[in-house]
Amino acid sequence: MNHDEQRVWLIQQLLDEKPEYRDYRIPEDTQEQKNLLRALMNVRMPEPINEEILQAQDEYLTEENRRAGVTDLKDLQPIPSDSRIYLWQGDMTTLRVDAITNPANSGMLGCFLPLHSCADNIIGSKAGIRLRLRCNDIMCAQGHEEPTGQAKITPGYNLPCKYILHTVGPIVEGRLTQEHERLLASCYRSCLELAEENQLESIAFCCISTGVFMFPNQRAAEIAVETVKRYYRETDSQIKTVFNVYKDLDWEIYRRLLIA
Repeated sequence: MNHDEQRVWLIQQLLDEKPEYRDYRIPEDTQEQKNLLRALMNVRMPEPINEEILQAQDEYLTEENRRAGVTDLKDLQPIPSDSRIYLWQGDMTTLRVDAITNPANSGMLGCFLPLHSCADNIIGSKAGIRLRLRCNDIMCAQGHEEPTGQAKITPGYNLPCKYILHTVGPIVEGRLTQEHERLLASCYRSCLELAEENQLESIAFCCISTGVFMFPNQRAAEIAVETVKRYYRETDSQIKTVFNVYKDLDWEIYRRLLIA
């Protein structure tokens, strides 16, 4: 099968899993097909699946991610004041580092809303079905929801990164409290410690807990930078840290904190 044929075949396999989907017509438009495949992956529960489907999915997503373009850490420049720290604006799922961070929810199974724009959904869509299956194994073994401020590690599967560090950030409803700030700092510290435990040499942090979790962007960035720098002072770690931003607002905030 060529790339387009793989996409149609994968859609059909996922449609065939559910009796209510079996009469669904696959659209002819390429983008509509991509959206349908992603939506089917988004809503799919972590149930057993044929290895042939997973292998075809891996081939398809690896090619899709390659076509999206990859930014390698070695091609980026660190900030002037610390060769271990980088600031980069772009899509984190295109970044080749040892690990990226996923701002997960406490269920740790990813976002089930079709085509949702959150980082959790995008990471899961581009990593593939194996990611949700692996997270489900972890959560079943754990036996309870993931506490806020902690982290888990999985392979990156079809992403350019080797691993994904999943961390649950605090949700701010109403006034920002010291407990919110403590838990956010714990997210960054937990990810750094887990990366070191697994002998990783680089990590990319997204803007954890901002957006739908409603942590104020300025204070979230201050805590992120403070926590990473404190970790460096306390451990003399040489792990490379990329502060990855997507929005112009966050770029300006981090630029002032790190460079200006």
